[in-house]
Amino acid sequence: MNRRSAIETILYAGAASCCSRLALAGRDEEPNYTVHSDVRLVLLDVSVTEGHQKVVAGLPKQSFRILENGQPQQLTVFENKDIPVTVGLVVDESRSMGPKRADVVTAAEVFIGESNPNDQIFVLNFNDRVRRGLPEGDLFSDDIEELRSALDRGKSEGKTAFNDAIIAGINQLEQGRRQKKTLIVISDGGDNASEHTSADMVAAVEGSVATVYTIGLFDEDDPDRNPGVLRRLAAISGGEAYFPPDSPGTIPVCRKIAKDIRSRYTIGYVPNANNGKGPLRHVTVQVSAPGYAHLHARTRTTYRY
Repeated sequence: MNRRSAIETILYAGAASCCSRLALAGRDEEPNYTVHSDVRLVLLDVSVTEGHQKVVAGLPKQSFRILENGQPQQLTVFENKDIPVTVGLVVDESRSMGPKRADVVTAAEVFIGESNPNDQIFVLNFNDRVRRGLPEGDLFSDDIEELRSALDRGKSEGKTAFNDAIIAGINQLEQGRRQKKTLIVISDGGDNASEHTSADMVAAVEGSVATVYTIGLFDEDDPDRNPGVLRRLAAISGGEAYFPPDSPGTIPVCRKIAKDIRSRYTIGYVPNANNGKGPLRHVTVQVSAPGYAHLHARTRTTYRY
């Protein structure tokens, strides 16, 4: 039986309405109810560091300030605890990734082992096309052995459908019940097989509440490598891009990502409909607290209203 979180909430940003589902665990039956609201809600997943290095957790609501298109916003949602997330592991299994495969699988297993035990996790393997790693009918799992099998299911061959894989990952995240959504992508960033364009893929990330972490693995003479797109996805979604020097370097990176996810803040606000021209809104989060000289907030920089 899957473990369940104490409180689960789903909040969708940029929708004509938003709904939240909360479930109380620890009982044989899990009561559910849905609250509908006719207002839009922007939900941000925020990482705070001191000097861009040391993760800072446990700050109060008063430490945060949100600006949308330069205008201050009223903070209406705040959470600073380690709450479960819906996580997608998107793993490149094209031919060029073959020599790195064993280390990548080990790194993904390290991430799973250090994540919140109530996380909903799925695996997507991709080369010429995107494949779900979990058994048919299982969208998510918190079972370590089942997830290990999902990582081992594919083999390195064929071309790279990077854009298709990101869009598939975003779509599956939206089916998860956890409030926070995270995508972890391990790839060289190249694409030579997708049906979707790069613009389609970026729009999907901008329209999602997901935070995207990217891990770039490639050789310097790899003609298909595209570190720029890996950096861009991380920047617009509030995640981070990593480029370890070799495939064993993915292991400490995955450990760091797991810690970062568990230390992030969830903050939200209701935007003004007249706060800008066009659907793309620009967001800035400022953070300060006594005893800290230089706090840095990392979150998504844009969203589609």
